[in-house]
Amino acid sequence: MPISLSELHSSHTADPDAPVVMRFPAVGDLVLLTVLLEALWRRYGKPVHLLASGVWTPLLLQADPAVSEMRLVYSRRAPFWLMPSRWAARQWLRAHRGPVYLCDPDVHAERIVREAGLPEGRLVRAWKHWPGNEIHWADWWLDIAQLDASAVPGPVTRPDVAPRPRLHVPPEWHAQTEAWLRQHGLVDRPLVLLQPGHKKTHKRGRIGTATHDKHWPAERWGAVIRGVLSDLPGAAALVCGSSRESGLAQEIVEAAGTPPSGTRVVNVAAMQPTLQRVVGLTARAHSMVSVDTGPAHLAGAMDCPLVVMYGHAGWLRWKPRSPSGNVQVLGPRALTMGAEVMSLSVDAVLQAWRALAPRAVAEPSGMIA
Repeated sequence: MPISLSELHSSHTADPDAPVVMRFPAVGDLVLLTVLLEALWRRYGKPVHLLASGVWTPLLLQADPAVSEMRLVYSRRAPFWLMPSRWAARQWLRAHRGPVYLCDPDVHAERIVREAGLPEGRLVRAWKHWPGNEIHWADWWLDIAQLDASAVPGPVTRPDVAPRPRLHVPPEWHAQTEAWLRQHGLVDRPLVLLQPGHKKTHKRGRIGTATHDKHWPAERWGAVIRGVLSDLPGAAALVCGSSRESGLAQEIVEAAGTPPSGTRVVNVAAMQPTLQRVVGLTARAHSMVSVDTGPAHLAGAMDCPLVVMYGHAGWLRWKPRSPSGNVQVLGPRALTMGAEVMSLSVDAVLQAWRALAPRAVAEPSGMIA
């Protein structure tokens, strides 16, 4: 389902009776949201329309059969008169007659509802049905998919949808990743991905990074890399991240020291990283070690063996789910204020990594479903 810029900005809707999901997600939130999108598609018998934000949204959902239309709002905080994307969203929502699943509880999402003049009877307010912190997002999204807007009730059947995210990946992403690996002499090596950064790593500069509950120092990442490369002859450790995190990644590369003969340590964050490449790498990597962040959810959806370290948010609601369930988590189970990734030892991380089952499928397919 290729998405053009005109579709993203248009106020036209091809199917005004389709269910609409309103969610303004980070990357990990979007991966988890695919459970709700799939369940609504199966229940209503027609693809869902999505009002969202983030350039990653159309990128990751472009081939998803559960979604037929997407509209992006580029800022929910700026004044309405400055944001053409909000003007288009208002008209687009007004053109709908079906249920609207409001999946963000904040005042900014509520403002968009008011701007469109949506009647209460067409809304499913997901957060009015929040059962508490003892439920995983994927399980909750399946529950939300069964709720009805009072004015436009949906089918009573409950679709048989697994409570795990899925990504439908364009085949060219895998081809592009293969070409990139060949270019850098990495194609025949076992790949271990390391993801030290998260979406707030550079929001307040390096000082904020060092005091964040998900921060783990470069010397510990370096020690993990040394342990991994000692166990995997011929492997390459790829330190991932956005371009803004290339300095952090380089500190980790330097902390790893000289790799054992026949192995490599690569700063991928300094090599014009793309989301497509992250997905392609996780589809074929031996494994990943990550803090709690969006790329970990991408890796889970691509069934990459995975170790994830958690701070105070805990892993109960946020643990990535994968087809094989090959995910090891470290840190508190539930929300624990004051908990930090810093409390985790190198030995604990390496032990969790060694406990991962070997990857069952080495070569990726064009679609993970």
